[in-house]
Formats: sequence, C-alpha cells, structure tokens
Amino acid sequence: MLGRLLGRSPGLRWWVTRPVLHPARAVGDKAKGAQDEALKTANPGYKAFKNDRRPTNFDKKVLVWAGRFKKEEDIPKHISSEVLDAARNSVRIKVCYIMIALTLLGCLAMVITGKEAAKRDHTLLRMNIEKKAKWRAEVAEDQEAAVGKPQ
Repeated sequence: MLGRLLGRSPGLRWWVTRPVLHPARAVGDKAKGAQDEALKTANPGYKAFKNDRRPTNFDKKVLVWAGRFKKEEDIPKHISSEVLDAARNSVRIKVCYIMIALTLLGCLAMVITGKEAAKRDHTLLRMNIEKKAKWRAEVAEDQEAAVGKPQ
C-alpha cells in the first residue's frame, strides 16, 4: 500500500519511512558523523569502522589471557569486535575447563574424606542415632522433672 502511494520509488520510500520506523537512527547519524570526526582529529590517518571499539581494562586483560597480545601495552587503541569476541570465547572455554577440573577435584576430595570417615565409623547413621539418643535422654529428664515436681 505504501509502495502504491509513493509510486513504487524505493529511494523515496526509504527517505519517507526511515524516520518513522527508526526515529533514533535518524538523529543518531549526525552524532555518529561527529564521533567519526572526533576520531579523525584524535588519531589522524586512522579510519574508523563500525565494528571497531576502544577496549576497556577488562577487555585488555581478556585479550592478554587469551593469547592475542603479549602485554597490555601492545593492544592498539581500537580493536574489532570480532577479535574481542574470539578472545572472550577462548577465555570462556578456559574458565569452563578450570571449573570442570575444580569440580572433579572436589568430588575426589569428598570421596576420600567419606572413606576415611567410614573407617573411623563416623557415618551419618551413627550421628543420627547419637543425636536421637541425646534427645530421648533430654525428654526423659524433662518428664522426670515434671513428675517429681508437685504443683
């Protein structure tokens, strides 16, 4: 219907519908141009791409730990999002491997301590029997105190 109203002109339709569909983008283009100009004046000879970004301190640590760069000083002012995403994925995998190893070590430690406790006869069954015997003794003392005390 909009094509019929605009005479099937794709260029005209783009200019008419763009501010309606994306009002923030219509205003943001001017700001993006100003940002590009600021980048050119700050770093002459550098052409900014859309996916380039300035890495934060955490991003720099991720890039170093992933092995993309040797030191934080080697990281350029702007890096592409693809490089940062690849480094994050690599670090995410390393962290998962570390968590798997720690989980296995924890399980191994629990098995060893459980077997040692079983050798000493320090089991949950034994602990529960002792606890219930203690409760029964307390209840019996309370009943004797209640019976022995005249009202």
